Amino acid sequence: MSLNPETLRLKPFDMASARRSIFQSVVDARRDFGGSTVALVDGDDRSLTYDDIVRGSFALGSALKAGTRAGECVGVMLPTGAAGTLAFLALSAFGRIPTMLNFTSGVAGLKSALRTAQVKRIVTARRLIEVAGLHELIAALSGTEIVYLEDVRKNLSLADKLTAVTGKLVPSLLASRPDPKQTAVILFTSGTEGEPKGVALSHENILANVAQVLSRVGHSTADVMFNPLPIFHCFGLTGGTILPLIAGMRVISHPSPLQPKEIVRRVGQFRATILLTTDTFITQYARASDGDELTSLRMAVCGAERLRDETRAFIRRKSGITLLEGYGVTETAPVVAVNQIETNRPGSVGQLMPGMEARLEPVEGIPGAGRLFLRGPNVMLGYIKPDAPGKIVPPEDGWHDTGDVVAMDEDRFISIRGRLKRFAKIAGETVSLAVVENIAAALWPDNAHAAVAIPDGRKGELIVLVTDAREADRMELLTWAQNHGVSELAVPRRVLHVQDIPLLATGKTDYVSVGKMAIAQS
Repeated sequence: MSLNPETLRLKPFDMASARRSIFQSVVDARRDFGGSTVALVDGDDRSLTYDDIVRGSFALGSALKAGTRAGECVGVMLPTGAAGTLAFLALSAFGRIPTMLNFTSGVAGLKSALRTAQVKRIVTARRLIEVAGLHELIAALSGTEIVYLEDVRKNLSLADKLTAVTGKLVPSLLASRPDPKQTAVILFTSGTEGEPKGVALSHENILANVAQVLSRVGHSTADVMFNPLPIFHCFGLTGGTILPLIAGMRVISHPSPLQPKEIVRRVGQFRATILLTTDTFITQYARASDGDELTSLRMAVCGAERLRDETRAFIRRKSGITLLEGYGVTETAPVVAVNQIETNRPGSVGQLMPGMEARLEPVEGIPGAGRLFLRGPNVMLGYIKPDAPGKIVPPEDGWHDTGDVVAMDEDRFISIRGRLKRFAKIAGETVSLAVVENIAAALWPDNAHAAVAIPDGRKGELIVLVTDAREADRMELLTWAQNHGVSELAVPRRVLHVQDIPLLATGKTDYVSVGKMAIAQS
């Protein structure tokens, strides 16, 4: 689909749009774009209009509020789609705090999240439990009330139905009116390098980030967004669910990013124009495409992990889609920077969002870059840590320490050098593990690679490359480094061949698991 450039617009960044609740923003969108307008298409191709979403949120919220109190954290364990969206909005409409749970994190991770946010009730669906095989996980959550949406819908009372009708007609009469600075949602850090922490985001945090993105990315009500990213991840929630609803873009939801053939088919079926994805997933989707299924896409916005040069080249050859790399963290709701079609700088993640401040603190051994600290309207209320359940600890003076090492030019374009924890200390020298992965990707671009550092008694740390490329060889890595002027310290001492690189549900490399594999084989 080729949209007329004149129909695309940028909305000037204005904090006024963030000074309301998320639910009120959806109600306002219904007024602006029309209640009968289709706003969301579920994974089973069921369409929901704005009227359906508002009415369903009031009916479901009326039923779910029983047995809970305003301000209470209620778990949401659902895939991306109509059920997850309605559960989120239903709880929000009645002043409860949706707490998004990662059902792929295992029993220990889920129990940790429940304790951290003090969740006593989980809203889920029997269909999810069946399809994802989560029976053992549910059985392990003794002491937590499990509410199934199928049962709630079947047992809606007359009062719930009347609430839905009244709410549709006069939403301001029934909807909660929280202070925009109050907690709107609890999400959890990805846990790529340790135990996840709760992240408390306010209504203002999320809506400010929506306004920031819409001021940078040209959009139109004719756009169709395709979102296969999990709703328990901030990219999938803010970017793939809340933003399109508020902006009047139809969103096509898909319950899992791990179904490339089905996703490619549905992108083509609905002629999607914007795809939210990651480096790992866009490569899979392009390989699964054998026709014109992806030709409707005018851009794919890639986040969550570094966009490799090899991916850009492959996508350019295969489909010609414009890839826009961005950068975000859960703590900033999540977008920090994003490229634009007009000013797309490969190798950078784009310009810092309007309204944000950044400062770089020097890091020993890494010249020309620094540790990134951020402050702004989209920066979280604070962490909820596992050792202090329920307590929100705000960032000091409003500054969030990202733990990422970046360079930033005078135009505020950001280039990521890596996470501080993703640097190794070899014989007193600082080595980026991302560089190690880049060397492997240059040699074996069709494979997945992950570099980790493990303790070494002689040089402090030892780099191990874990790869699914069976032909990967240390001597080839060494030769490439020598021929391209890369320090030999960036050549891994060991190469570990595996069937698959462990991934989190978001598509990020699971470095905790990779590290355990490397240590086990050392």
